[in-house]
Amino acid sequence: MKKTQIKICCIATEEEAQIALDQGVNAVGLVGKMPSGPGVIGSDRASSIIAALPDGVDSFFLTSHDLGSEIVKELGVCRASTVQIVRHIDPVEYSPIIENLPNLRRVQVIHVENDSALALIERYNEVADAFLLDSGKTMGANPQFGGTGKVHDWSISKQFVQSTDLPVYLAGGLSSENVFRAVTEVRPAGVDVCSGVRSNDTLDVEKLQAFVQEVQRADDSINQQ
Repeated sequence: MKKTQIKICCIATEEEAQIALDQGVNAVGLVGKMPSGPGVIGSDRASSIIAALPDGVDSFFLTSHDLGSEIVKELGVCRASTVQIVRHIDPVEYSPIIENLPNLRRVQVIHVENDSALALIERYNEVADAFLLDSGKTMGANPQFGGTGKVHDWSISKQFVQSTDLPVYLAGGLSSENVFRAVTEVRPAGVDVCSGVRSNDTLDVEKLQAFVQEVQRADDSINQQ
């Protein structure tokens, strides 16, 4: 039976985390230092929010470091259950993470700029525990590693999901207006949203409720097929 996981990203306070959990979400995302994008709070602030979470809630910490040793240091501070690696790092950099933090779940972000994203499955399939497909840009002088509010080509995302046995989260421009189609077309293991459930940079309860309801409606539609 299909049950899509729901992750709310860019959580900035304990109060926002509780609002998300009250709506039945499965995971919260906390943003470390980034060259761009919303919701940056850093590892120290993330640590306090994570400490206040009830048992069983998955906490994702987003890191833009490209060296495994630096990621280990960052996660040693915030103690998240999952690291979300937003750069397309060299797979060898996973070694210190696996060695030093063996219980840490590793999610590799793939920025779907074109169908070359599919070639990255083989690159990370043996070191990551899951993938997250987003709409960032890895090229150029001003890379974007998430929080763009833009939708990418879901036909590529669908191929990606069908081409790996690892769980795949879908992000990038999701909202209550399009998440039903996203889930029914792509069939991801989970969805990830930031700006789509916010108003004036604040978590919007009504938008969040509508988003959760649309994910549940999509699951019901799939399960009835």
